[in-house]
Amino acid sequence: MSCALTYKIHAMPDGSISSLPQKSPASTWVRWALPAASDMIFVVLLGSLCFTGLAAKMLGDAGIGWHIRTGQQILSTHRIPRVDPYSSIMSGKRWIAWEWLYDAIVGALDSAVSLNGVVWFNAFVIAATFAITFQSMITRGTKFFAALFLILLAISASMIHVLARPHVLTWLFVVIWFTILDGSEQESMAAKIAARSRRLWLLPTTMVIWVNLHGGFLLGLVLCAIFWLSALWSWRATARTFDDTLLRLACGKRLRDLSAATLLCAAATFVNPYGWALHRHIFSYLRNPFLMDHIEEFQSPNFHQLAPRCFLALLLVTFAALAIRKRALKTSELLLLMFAIYAGLFASRNIPVASILLVLIVGPLLPPLRALSKLSKRMTTVDSTLRGHIWVIVAVVFVLFVDFNGGRFAGKVLANAHFDPSRMPVAAVDHLESIRISSPVLTPDSWGGYVIYRLYPGSKVLLDDRHDLYGEQVLASYLKMFRAQPGWDDFLRDHNITCVLMPRNAAISAMLSQAPGWKSIYSDNLAIMFVRSDSQNFASPASSR
Repeated sequence: MSCALTYKIHAMPDGSISSLPQKSPASTWVRWALPAASDMIFVVLLGSLCFTGLAAKMLGDAGIGWHIRTGQQILSTHRIPRVDPYSSIMSGKRWIAWEWLYDAIVGALDSAVSLNGVVWFNAFVIAATFAITFQSMITRGTKFFAALFLILLAISASMIHVLARPHVLTWLFVVIWFTILDGSEQESMAAKIAARSRRLWLLPTTMVIWVNLHGGFLLGLVLCAIFWLSALWSWRATARTFDDTLLRLACGKRLRDLSAATLLCAAATFVNPYGWALHRHIFSYLRNPFLMDHIEEFQSPNFHQLAPRCFLALLLVTFAALAIRKRALKTSELLLLMFAIYAGLFASRNIPVASILLVLIVGPLLPPLRALSKLSKRMTTVDSTLRGHIWVIVAVVFVLFVDFNGGRFAGKVLANAHFDPSRMPVAAVDHLESIRISSPVLTPDSWGGYVIYRLYPGSKVLLDDRHDLYGEQVLASYLKMFRAQPGWDDFLRDHNITCVLMPRNAAISAMLSQAPGWKSIYSDNLAIMFVRSDSQNFASPASSR
């Protein structure tokens, strides 16, 4: 790509004449009209997640259902919930809705434009995350084509958790915080004492927002701790030398500033409706071995699946980059690599954040390919001159316009976000609505949020995926029932369950099909529904399909 240039005659101090290149109006227009690579990443991701089959994948986790209903309760009552409203067995029990701010956002969007708005918001956050990650890689010195390759790997690895859930906001905050902390460290290394402190004070402000959006705010404190240790190491190293006083002063001031910012960030985490009880609750949840061993997303990655394989490929690229690197790693880079690798291998839910941190650190370490070196430099130079970002604005406004128009544009349906009937019991819940059930419904925890979305407040569930609410005792009894282990009927009897909606191929479904006192009133290829023979909680006769 080339830009039109004109030349301006300029008189040199010695009297000679020099012609300097000057951007023409056409060149300026191009800079503002053409999209940068990060803009294209944003636009493609936003469009793909909103207008393709990926929109249904975004709603592949039923938990978004209770998030939406909670948000709508918050907006209608102007109160943040303190007790559980959805479960019959936990009714009135204390509940910490630690993602209440996210809930309010998606609740408002669902009320305004249905599930299309919920998908749009989460897609916007995901698209912004990877666009900023790409731009940060370029800023840190990653070659253009290497950055494209790495961002594609990171996106592919992250598809394992590309869902409309509040955790995607933690991805965005991690990128922002890394950019701020790493930028301040680089400025300190260059002895720019005055410029660096202003960035750090953004962290406590954003922490107030983060702590009310998602429990992943703890990662912010981890990032602060890593960069604080790096600053301490640099300060101790420079304190033993006398040849660079300016750098030593810069390291000392950065250590003090980072210490103050970290303490303020820690204090900011208490600016939430539950105060210190939120921290106690999260730590008890994460330290519970039963929950960590039985919740699927906390399990180590299954490398037979595509997304974990992409993460594995990213790990191989990381090791290769470390082997051929031409410069020593900074302390912060080494600690971040160790943390990202451990976190990604420990639990599959950590793969997106681990992938983002890995590409940010590894990108500048990759050497350029000789065949693409010149082209890569030219692409980087041209890309850095593009400033308009107009296509990002156009894409966001266009998707919103489509959503507020019922998902239609020019007579065609472009956005139709919905729960996938091959994953969620859509038809079965339609049947429950038609018979106007009043008794609580027992479903797998993975379906509970969807049933809440569809039936609340007309009917409650027994269980959903808020595992921190139910605790080890309830979940252990539920798992025994679901797997049809000896004593499986204790859970049904103890909680006086009269309606059960389960996957057709579940072990409990086979047991109930033969158990006296239970009858099937509905079945399809995905789900089967049972009620007690003596149940009187239905407004119309039972039917099957």
